[in-house]
Amino acid sequence: MSKEQVFLLPDVGEGLTEAEILQWSVQVGDSVEINQVIVEVETAKAAVELPSPYAGVVGTLHAKEGETLPVGKPLITVLSDVSGTPVVTEPPSTDAATAPDREALLVGYGPQEGSGRRRRRRPGAPPAQQSAAPIPAQAPAAAPEAATATERTAAKPPVRKLAKDLGVDITVVTPTGPGATVTRDDVRRAAEAELVATKAPKLETPEATATVSAETRIPIRGVRKHTAAAMVASAFTAPHVTEFMTVDVTATMRLRDTVAARREFRDLRVTPLLFVARALLLALRNTPEANASWDEPAQEIVLKHYVNLGIAAATGRGLIVPNIKHADRMSLRELAEALAALTSTARDGRTTPQSMTGGTITITNVGVFGVDTGTPILNPGEAAILAVGAIRRTPWVVTDASGAETIEPRWVTQLALSFDHRLVDGQQGSQLLADLGAFLHDPGLAML
Repeated sequence: MSKEQVFLLPDVGEGLTEAEILQWSVQVGDSVEINQVIVEVETAKAAVELPSPYAGVVGTLHAKEGETLPVGKPLITVLSDVSGTPVVTEPPSTDAATAPDREALLVGYGPQEGSGRRRRRRPGAPPAQQSAAPIPAQAPAAAPEAATATERTAAKPPVRKLAKDLGVDITVVTPTGPGATVTRDDVRRAAEAELVATKAPKLETPEATATVSAETRIPIRGVRKHTAAAMVASAFTAPHVTEFMTVDVTATMRLRDTVAARREFRDLRVTPLLFVARALLLALRNTPEANASWDEPAQEIVLKHYVNLGIAAATGRGLIVPNIKHADRMSLRELAEALAALTSTARDGRTTPQSMTGGTITITNVGVFGVDTGTPILNPGEAAILAVGAIRRTPWVVTDASGAETIEPRWVTQLALSFDHRLVDGQQGSQLLADLGAFLHDPGLAML
């Protein structure tokens, strides 16, 4: 006797209300095992792979790829045999799901060793059928070919998101990546080709020309939706103050070259951001008020005795701010490793919701875009955010020990510190920025 087990969409973050279905790893009729990855979803914070809490045969998929599903709604129905015998049955209709006998538990999520996206063979099916999706009864003749075309397209979630945003059909894009995967460049080339094709002169009637749209509408979902709401909330609830400082960081650039040449750092990419992060962590020791949060219900300032350092990262899904837990306890080598791991994970779209919660202060590096400075908006729940501008060779007045002044080319950058004026007053914010600038101008001061 078969039993219908309904897996409800869980809250894989902190208080998330919905998730978008990015890609199913199983189809109706497939056999699944406990902890096998069945679907990839995108929440307001990250793309997450969900495993099945049940073993059996897929009966119903309750949402299509690209559809947004509220947390707590049915995600998938799995048919299990209460006697332990695998269920072999025709796929049920989409309205056959019933309420679960017990609450589905999320065993774990994220990439699973050995699971990936390989489909399990349906019990009793010959080996020749393993590579094709099961065909529902009375399915149109074209359905198997469409399913096969979708399965042939291998691409990471951020690439699929980019294709969706640009209006590119990813199933017709020619892949050039490893293992015949579609890359960002492949998608952009396809989008440019379509743009060129639309701009090519065509003989059209006035009526046909009038129907061509001059606008593109992009739905706001997932990370972009969360970022937009968070920035509006932050801008209109926390009284922002921004202070600016231009700093000669020539000594820090020399130190970077020295550190990068050391044996223990040769396998790491040593960037100026590493030293900015280190200097900020040191400066916070003199101004702990900038590493705090505002508790509105209790009307209290909560000082944090640890630093979870957020690093703003631009990804294909939008701006995210993962953080390095207890960055203040790390050595320079450990901090460099953490920054490299954070950057790589964000670039690949594998940032977890846990790494984007609990941040206490943030750095945004606008200098990588050639921008000199800006007025950053606070990450919600934090007291301060630092924007680091481009580091440029600039004429600079240098005073020697005798007091004589000369003009020399120096490495110079601009820092912008925004802080919540409820938690940090002008003196404290200025002290933090001054200490930070002093450490970057003369890294030797850190020894004091």
